Amino acid sequence: MTDRPLCGIQVLDLTNVLAGPYCSYQLMLLGADVVKVEVPGHGDLARHLGPDPALNDAGLGASFLAQNAGKRSVELNLKVHGDRAVFEDLLRDADVLLENFRAGTLARMGYGWEHLRQINERLVYCAISGFGQTGPMSQAPAYDQVIQGLSGMMSITGTSDTAPLRVGFPVCDSIGGLAAALAIAAALAGRARTGQGAYLDVSMLEASLSAMGWAVSNYLISGVPPEPMGDQNAIAAPSGTFQAADGPLNIAANKQEQFETLCRLVGREDLAHDERFAARDARKRHRAALNDELNAALRARPAVEWEQLLSRAGVPAARILTVPEAVELDQLRHRGFFTDLPFPDGSTRQLRVSGNGVLVDGAPLRPTTPPPLLGQHTAELYRATA
Repeated sequence: MTDRPLCGIQVLDLTNVLAGPYCSYQLMLLGADVVKVEVPGHGDLARHLGPDPALNDAGLGASFLAQNAGKRSVELNLKVHGDRAVFEDLLRDADVLLENFRAGTLARMGYGWEHLRQINERLVYCAISGFGQTGPMSQAPAYDQVIQGLSGMMSITGTSDTAPLRVGFPVCDSIGGLAAALAIAAALAGRARTGQGAYLDVSMLEASLSAMGWAVSNYLISGVPPEPMGDQNAIAAPSGTFQAADGPLNIAANKQEQFETLCRLVGREDLAHDERFAARDARKRHRAALNDELNAALRARPAVEWEQLLSRAGVPAARILTVPEAVELDQLRHRGFFTDLPFPDGSTRQLRVSGNGVLVDGAPLRPTTPPPLLGQHTAELYRATA
């Protein structure tokens, strides 16, 4: 795919670990040329993070490999005069500057927004941080788990006995990265109209609260605080995890017609006429009793059969898979979600990386080159700025 939406856009990426690299990975998939500006001799901290010590030692940790395919790498020390000159040459040709330092760090290095605008008035400068660039918490350090806790997310994850629980992956980093990528794309669209760049201040805390949707808005509007409900959906019943003959099954019969269809297909049409379950609010009040009745009926078949039967009838239902099972789904293979690339160290190993779930004109967005070795493109970029 040679003409992606962001083809021709140059991104300077000063970010580390996940939120920022995840953002620039999205921009790369959409066609941008992303240049990672890395600390000489060490690079992105994610190069040393992952379950394989040998890869970590080589600066090719799994955490880095997962989010940095298709990018280029240059080593620059912004405390060294010569490297600052190269950086400023790169800035003059850049469309986007992305960083996720603690608030104000880049300004203290001499690259505040006003100076950046003097170098390149068309620059879109995006700063991702835990709490934003202003306010009483702006200088506090933050990782994903800190944001999960402060946002209230952990308080509603698990059950009344097990909450608070951390969501099982760095969801706030991912949300912050997606919010930043969306803001950058919007700023580039705005620049096409006005000719002017923009300063984007992205708060992971605020982005995470926004993404929590009804858990926050139900409280803001109705004054009802959310509670941890484990594998059940607070807004509907039956909606949650159930037990088939061979394992767990998710069912979300949130509409009245879906509930009635579910009752018919499990052989319990009587449940749809039971006064405890006939109406939506009544089902929520009697959730435990309804779940018991449905679980007894669902144990008659394996989960995959229920998934097929219910889905064909318009009732959302699916097995609960492990990650190794999920990545082998035929649906993902059909959509071209994963891409196999050579390892950046020149070995014969293959590296499999994910896309972003977007098809443009029917084609999946894929990286075409492996993640870069540290400083792999330094000489090339030095020549370009000479």
